[in-house]
Amino acid sequence: MTGRDDPHPARDERPSPSGTGRPAAGEVRTGPESPPAVHRTETADEVRTGPESPPDVRLVDRAETPDGARPGPQSPPGVYVHRAETTDGVRPGPESPPDVRLVDRAEAAVRLSGTDPRLALAEARAVLDLAGWPQQAGAHGEAASVALRAAALAARELGDLELAGERLEEAITAGRGFPRRVAQARMSLVTVRAQLGDPEGGLRLADLAERDLLGADLARLGVQRSVALILLGRHEEAVRHCDRAIGLLDDDPRFRAGALVNRGLAHAYLGEYGAAEADLTECAELARSAGLDHVAMLAEGNLPFVAARRGDIAAAFARYRAAETTLFGFPERLAAMRTDFAEALVAARLPGEARTLLEQAVPELVAAGAQAAVPGARLLLAQAALLAGDTPLALTTARTALAELEAQGRTAWLPLAKEVIVRARLAQAMSAAPPSDPDPIAPAPPAAPGTPAPPPAEPGAPTPLNATPAGPDVFAAGSTPMPTACGTGGERAAREPGDDPYADGGADADELILRAITCADDLEACGWSAESAVLRLTAAAAAVRLGVIARARPQLDRVAAGAARPLVRWHAAALRHRLNGDLDRALAAAAQGITALHAPGDANSDDGHVARDAELRVHAARPAEDLAAFGLEIAVERARRLGDARTVLEWAERWRAVVRGVTADPTLPPHAAYSRARPEGVPDTCAEGFSPPCAITDDPPTGRGLLVELVWCGDDLFAVTAGPGGCALRALGSYQAAVEATVRIRYGLRRRTLRDTNALPGAAEEALARELSALDRVLLSGPGILTSAGSPPGGPVTIVPTGALCTLPWPLLPSLRGRPVSVAADASAWLAPRPAPARAPLVLSLAGPGLDHAATEADTVAAVHGRARRVEATRAEVLRALERADVLHVAAHGIFSPRGPMLSQITLDDAPLMAYDLLTARRIPRLVVLSACDAGMAHAPVDGAVLGLAGAFLDSAARNGDTACVVAGVVPVRDDEALALMTLFHTLLAEGRSPAEALAQASEKTAVPGFVCFGAGDVPLVSG
Repeated sequence: MTGRDDPHPARDERPSPSGTGRPAAGEVRTGPESPPAVHRTETADEVRTGPESPPDVRLVDRAETPDGARPGPQSPPGVYVHRAETTDGVRPGPESPPDVRLVDRAEAAVRLSGTDPRLALAEARAVLDLAGWPQQAGAHGEAASVALRAAALAARELGDLELAGERLEEAITAGRGFPRRVAQARMSLVTVRAQLGDPEGGLRLADLAERDLLGADLARLGVQRSVALILLGRHEEAVRHCDRAIGLLDDDPRFRAGALVNRGLAHAYLGEYGAAEADLTECAELARSAGLDHVAMLAEGNLPFVAARRGDIAAAFARYRAAETTLFGFPERLAAMRTDFAEALVAARLPGEARTLLEQAVPELVAAGAQAAVPGARLLLAQAALLAGDTPLALTTARTALAELEAQGRTAWLPLAKEVIVRARLAQAMSAAPPSDPDPIAPAPPAAPGTPAPPPAEPGAPTPLNATPAGPDVFAAGSTPMPTACGTGGERAAREPGDDPYADGGADADELILRAITCADDLEACGWSAESAVLRLTAAAAAVRLGVIARARPQLDRVAAGAARPLVRWHAAALRHRLNGDLDRALAAAAQGITALHAPGDANSDDGHVARDAELRVHAARPAEDLAAFGLEIAVERARRLGDARTVLEWAERWRAVVRGVTADPTLPPHAAYSRARPEGVPDTCAEGFSPPCAITDDPPTGRGLLVELVWCGDDLFAVTAGPGGCALRALGSYQAAVEATVRIRYGLRRRTLRDTNALPGAAEEALARELSALDRVLLSGPGILTSAGSPPGGPVTIVPTGALCTLPWPLLPSLRGRPVSVAADASAWLAPRPAPARAPLVLSLAGPGLDHAATEADTVAAVHGRARRVEATRAEVLRALERADVLHVAAHGIFSPRGPMLSQITLDDAPLMAYDLLTARRIPRLVVLSACDAGMAHAPVDGAVLGLAGAFLDSAARNGDTACVVAGVVPVRDDEALALMTLFHTLLAEGRSPAEALAQASEKTAVPGFVCFGAGDVPLVSG
């Protein structure tokens, strides 16, 4: 940035990642020293897994000689010519016939292929020259066959799958007359053929090889066979083959380790994560003890995949970083590991991080010729793009993956690619469609006789208690169920032979819905029943949104009656009641579904107990979030009719609690809306009088100021306020208009800070002030929000934003200037009891590199407080400081990664502190001050999930049962201005002001904008 050469540089001098697909500094990447694609190394017969279930399988199933022996790393090649055993285990002597010695030398080349493929190639060529291949190899056919197999395995190690396949075909030809050698070549060809995109062909080869193999060779064949089985989704069969092999290969550490890797991956795809992790850990230990470091690397590289798939994202990032360092120089392996890790990140609602990895992995896999892995990686990229809202990329990438899967005959995976295409087309159609009217079969209840029709509500005006909205949006865009995969049956779209239902075209709404139903049928037929159910929900919701309601009811009936997951059944029931116009019963069904999410025995865990929060969030995230969002939408519509703002606040908090993977406190007394009869067609899982979990009571806490929680349905933005005077709901107008104003304000602040405008300073300041005043009138002053709910003038305000409004510098709005303002992901900090202030908090401060005033700032902070000191700006020291400090102050460069928020970082002396590093922290200080540019920036793909550095600190504190506060910049801040602001801020903090109050006063007196107080900002840290 331009601030780099300025005497007072901005603290985000390094640019954020661009849209080129390459990561920002500190993100995972292949280093410049990585070898080019032609030098990719891979183990002999390894295949890797790709997306949702493997169209790519990272499996170690290395072809090996029957005895499994391998040379020591320092031993000269010639030693193994005389010491290697023959096929029958007899060691040849000096008098052995020439052909026996050639076979022995060829077998030594086979063993070398896994540790030194170039030397193995040289040995294989020497044997082939001595055998006279191809002209005169008749007398030495056995030796030629083994040598060609060695050359194939070496080629596979060097990343040339096609050459490996050619050499193995030649080995089969040369070995005629030696059935066992032919069978061994076919055994090696099983995984090469599978990775080249023909797993069925690989299984046919395995059947041919089985005829001429005995004992341990049959066990090795089972390891090879498991690769193709996993590629075909036949995971139980793969486990059985590996079980038999492991029991017979005690004397063959290399193949035994390969069987453990394959079985571990099959367990992972079966959801048996404890067993998967145990297999991979045992494999790594076995491989290390046997000197098979390359096999150990593969096992360790699979651990991030298993950890992320089970929901432990923090451990997955840590394991990924450790494994990545060992795989530099092995680009194909690294690409496969990135693909697998990205799969779990997509499931965990981190599409930006997944896309960053996949945009590196796909070209590497293409360059390596890993044809079986490529379509899976593309499909994952399409899913990540769809989650991120990039429907054009999702469509083109999913269509390419579909064509590749069809060419490889992998029919079981075709519906997953079709599903992405269908969802993308539906998303495009619904974004262009106008809101539909309610179902004419079930009109809204009329107003009482004699009641005049209410006037249209002005933006910002309180909703009249008995207002009946005209034509509400039944399924508003943004809350329609749109998970990546999950259903049960329906009608099929009629089409002419040869028509492609997934190609671009002018399909009308009815045709699009029929295509979605057809895809749901295909998913169910291929065994993806859960994916089918959720897609059916999506189709039904889209049918209502697009005005083809007749298509919705049959799908909802099927899901409500037959879906395996209680949560999905309740969602279908809620949709049916909403369609019938019964909002109370719809809310009751939605609440039952959320409760079923947390019911014992309903979570998918190895030990049968309730799953940990992280695993629960991964495996039920999309259906639960969609149901909670739907409940919020119903609550908003109900409030517009009845004026029940409190129910809107309850559901807004419930949605955010589901997103964060926590259960809200069930302190709400029974509500009339939930004490009616159970929804029809849904099993009785809760007693009458059920009360949905929520932390909002009839009497909100007093003395905590005003809560303003924003909710967003379609393009309609609403504010729910809560305080001593109760709750109120106000319509604020267009959400998109507020987002656009936020973008303009942030742009104006960046130009002011970086001084990159040619306009007069006064004119730029005036333009920024106009934007702030205009947005303030829409969000706060015009609706009179700050004077509602009995809030005292000038008192503290807690803002819970929605969507992109989490990036708005709220303290700069005129109505909030000088007031203590806290910005939170939910209302939990506002509702929580106030902890007692500490008399002398421990304050630790540090200064990162490259800033003129950072050291002075850190020293000043340490001098202001009674118990304070400087610490080193190293990653290890910062992580230790988190364990001890009450207040941690960081003056450093900050980098926000918009496409991968958990890859955002703070620059330190030795290594960056990444956002995902904070996920494993056992303790977070009560106050963290990030005196860094953009450290408060975040991306909120779903309300309640504020991803970025500040959000990671607060999430980690919440997981530990604590409340915390983070003060951070949301725009660039100049180095000298940060020093002035932070000096006054800490002075006020030491005097007993709360962080929000201290920041408000310091910002006013120094005129330094851009810092925001996140979390529990109204709690003083010291007694005044």
